[in-house]
Amino acid sequence: MDRRDALRSAAGAVAEGASVTAPGGGASGGTTPAGRDVAFHRWDTPQRWAEGSGSGVFAGTGGLAFAAPTGTLTHTDPRSGTTAEYETATWTGPRSSGGFPATELIPSWTAATPGGSFLRVELSGETAAGTTTKWYRMGDWAADDTAFRRTSLRGQGDADGDVNADLFRAAPGRALTSWRLRVTLLRPAGSTDVPVLHSLGAAASALPAPGELAPSLPLAAQGLVLDVPAYSQEIHAGEYPQWNGGGEAWCSPTSTAMVLAYWGTGPGPADYSWVDPGYADPWVDYAASHTYDHDFDGCGNWPFNTAYAGRFGLRGFVTRLRSLNEAERFIAAGIPLIASASYRKGEVPGLDYGTKGHLMVLAGFTSSGDPVLNDPNSPSNDQVRKPVGRAEWEAAWLNSSRGVVYVIHPASVPLPAPPVQANW
Repeated sequence: MDRRDALRSAAGAVAEGASVTAPGGGASGGTTPAGRDVAFHRWDTPQRWAEGSGSGVFAGTGGLAFAAPTGTLTHTDPRSGTTAEYETATWTGPRSSGGFPATELIPSWTAATPGGSFLRVELSGETAAGTTTKWYRMGDWAADDTAFRRTSLRGQGDADGDVNADLFRAAPGRALTSWRLRVTLLRPAGSTDVPVLHSLGAAASALPAPGELAPSLPLAAQGLVLDVPAYSQEIHAGEYPQWNGGGEAWCSPTSTAMVLAYWGTGPGPADYSWVDPGYADPWVDYAASHTYDHDFDGCGNWPFNTAYAGRFGLRGFVTRLRSLNEAERFIAAGIPLIASASYRKGEVPGLDYGTKGHLMVLAGFTSSGDPVLNDPNSPSNDQVRKPVGRAEWEAAWLNSSRGVVYVIHPASVPLPAPPVQANW
C-alpha cells in the first residue's frame, strides 16, 4: 500500500462508493474495456529524437546526451533551501496526439544522471477550448539524490489543468487535442557531467468514469505463471523513516525490486552496503531510497520507479492497459507487469484487506484465467504469491488507476505486438 490515491484522477470515487462489481455475464450492462482510449508515444532512437528540436544535445544510439551548455538555471531545493547554479541543454518533442482529446497524461523516462546532474520533464498542450497551456513540470529527477533531491511539484493547477505528482489531468472542457514534452538536462555549472536521456514516453488517455465493467474473458496465458521472486514490504516496517519508513509505504519499490530480480539484475552488495545488516532483503531498502519523491513524500511515483529500473540497463515505462486481455499478452511474452489498484476490504477474492492505493506484480494466470499476483502486502516473503478473482481484480484495477502498469523488460525480450491504437 502507498499513500497515493491509486487513480490520481477519479479513483477517489471508488473508495466513496462507485461500483467495481463486475457483472456475472457477458458485455451487456457495462462499459467494454475495448472502448477505452489510450495512446502511448515513445522516443528512444536517433530517428525519433530527430522529430523534435534540440539545443546543446547530441542524439546517438545510447540516447540524447548533454553536448554543450546553451543556458543556465538557478535552482533552489524547496526542502533544504540550498541554491545552486546549473548549465542546461534542452530537447522539445514534436506535437503529438492519440487521435482523441486526452484528459490525462503520464510521462515516463529512463536516463543516466552522473555526478550532480539531473533532468527536468515538462508538458504543454493545446486544449479543446483553443488555449495553449503553460509548461507543467512533471518531475525533476536524478538517479541518486546525494547531490540533488528528485521531486515532483505540487501547486501547479490553473484553468487548463493540474499535476498530481506524476499525472497531468486536464480541467473540464480543456482536454488536450495535442501535446508535447520538453526535457532539460542540467549539470552543475563548470562541471563535466554528461547526463543522458535514454528514453522518453507518455501515455495519453480518455477514459469513462469509474463504474460497472463488463469483465474480460481469458484469451491467453492461462496456466502460465512467471517465476518472479517474492519480497514482502511488511518485513521492512519502520526502516528508514526518511524514505517513508517501509511497510505499507514501500509497495512500489518492493514490486519494482521483484521485477528487477526476475530479470536477474538490480543493485549489488557494494550498492546496498549502507543498509543495516539486520534488515532482510536490503535491495528493497535501496530501491526505496532511489525511488523516493521528496515532494510527494513517498516511493510510489510511477515514472520514478520505471526510471529506477532503467539504471540497470532495462527498458521501463508507464502506460495504461484496457483490460486483462492486454495484460495476458505481456505474460505470454514472458514480461511481468506492476499494476496499481485500490479496492475495499472483501471486494477482491484472495485479498483480505482494503487500500486507497497499492502496487503489486502481475506474475501470471491460473489455468482458469485468474490473475496470480506477487503481492508485497504480505507478512512474509513466502506468503507473497496470491491468486485472486479475475473479474473483481480487473474491475478494481480499471476503476481505480484506470489500468496503470509499469512495463519493465530488457531489450533482448521484445514487447508483444501493440494493438491498432498503440498503448505500448
